[in-house]
Amino acid sequence: MRIVLQRVSRASVDVLGEQTGRLDETFTPQHITQGYLLLVGVSDDDGQEQIDWLAHKIARLRLFEDEQGKTNLSIGQIGGQVLSISQFTLYADVRKGNRPSFIAAGKPDHAKMVWEGFNKALETDGLTVKRGRFGAHMRLDLVNDGPMTICMDTEQLMGH
Repeated sequence: MRIVLQRVSRASVDVLGEQTGRLDETFTPQHITQGYLLLVGVSDDDGQEQIDWLAHKIARLRLFEDEQGKTNLSIGQIGGQVLSISQFTLYADVRKGNRPSFIAAGKPDHAKMVWEGFNKALETDGLTVKRGRFGAHMRLDLVNDGPMTICMDTEQLMGH
């Protein structure tokens, strides 16, 4: 799994209709205040081990400032929320030519299952998780706080 984590003071997502390009009225826009915006990419090799590892790590990362101004607090300690967005483009391969290849991205059924499992694992860790819509064209609005952006790849982090 690949995740781009952004510490945000606010973030929101709207889904655009596939036909019209206008807001999809069947999707309730999701928004959070202080917390993390997570862009989540899944490969076909990802499963429960990667889900559990990343959810545990993200819930415990100390990226929020304490009273001394040091990044010493986790998202749970500050009552923050998560906005989780599935994003297969994190597996883009741009080594050849000018058009990215997405072959390394997980097949949609598997990727959706892993993404949903990851969101549930975050909730099991005590976090409030709001979601975009899997496979949809979405519009994100966010204020990156810091800025603080961290990239995580389980293939590198877990040594697999």
